[in-house]
Amino acid sequence: MSEQTPQPDNNTQDDPALPDPPRSAHKAQLAPVLARITITQMTLAVLVVIFLWQWFDGHRTINDMQQQLAKKIAEMDGASKANQVLLAQSQAEVRELAVEVATLEARYAEAQNQRAALEALYNDLSVSRDETALAEVEQMLLIAGQQLQLSANVKAALIAMQSADARLQRMNRPSFDGLRKAIGQDMDKLRALPNVDITALNLQLDILMSAVDELPLVFQQRVAKKEALPQTAPSKNETGWQKLLREIWEETKQLVRIEDTGKAEIPLLPPNQEFFLRENLKLRLLSARLALLSRDEDGFRQELKTAQLWTARYFDGKSGEAVRMLSGLKKIAASPVSIELPDVSPSLQAVRNYRLTHEHASERLPAKKTAR
Repeated sequence: MSEQTPQPDNNTQDDPALPDPPRSAHKAQLAPVLARITITQMTLAVLVVIFLWQWFDGHRTINDMQQQLAKKIAEMDGASKANQVLLAQSQAEVRELAVEVATLEARYAEAQNQRAALEALYNDLSVSRDETALAEVEQMLLIAGQQLQLSANVKAALIAMQSADARLQRMNRPSFDGLRKAIGQDMDKLRALPNVDITALNLQLDILMSAVDELPLVFQQRVAKKEALPQTAPSKNETGWQKLLREIWEETKQLVRIEDTGKAEIPLLPPNQEFFLRENLKLRLLSARLALLSRDEDGFRQELKTAQLWTARYFDGKSGEAVRMLSGLKKIAASPVSIELPDVSPSLQAVRNYRLTHEHASERLPAKKTAR
């Protein structure tokens, strides 16, 4: 199967158209090699060349990727170091925040304890304040009841109840509305009563007592009228004897006097009894004042009646002083003194019941807290 290589013709060496001898020799060397290479070998060679080219290209790509990866790793190392620094700073800040949170929690717990203590103190003060207010209101209502029962002083009782209502109003508690309603009902009862001006009646009695000393007695009216009688005017040509006779006549006319006094009997008091008469009349008026203040209408009218009888009997009823005295006594005696007083105990009882209920509730509340 050996192939016979053809021998070149010697005649060609002398041909001037042939190529140069070195080139021809090279081709002559390659020709046997190319003749021995088959298609399969050529394909393998091409594949080898392609594989080598791909290997070199992949190696270059891998190198590029390694370089990029190294660069990325370097960048990541820098970022990691920066992150580590930031992490350290963050951990330090977290530790500081943890300390601050612990401090805040401690302060919050302390604030909660203080708040609980303040709430307990406020509750105690609120209970004490309510109890104090209820005690004051109860005392005011008790005073109002005493004023009505002892002296029937409606005005003073009304003032005391208004003070109690104002005390509850300043508390501004809805639970006190029922108490204020009961007090308001009792105040309406007092306002509906007829007005008895005790002060004005007392002042009029004082004026009458001060006028007792100015009243003229019955037996003193003769002297007063004697001074009031006009005397006869003397004439211009009157002699001494005529003047003497005229004066004797004037004195003689005053010795006997007949007058209708309107009284069956004129009491004649000695001078030492006049003082006691006036003082006894003052005592009668003073007793009338005491009866007025105690709302004793029967005793008040009886004392004034006695004062009128004494004034009309022992004093000159025609004098201006006696007329004013009798007129004043009649006017005072006609004034109403006693009135039917209402019962204001419901408001006092309501306050006492509320206070007892409040105290029982306060006693049960600490027991429940202790049980818990």
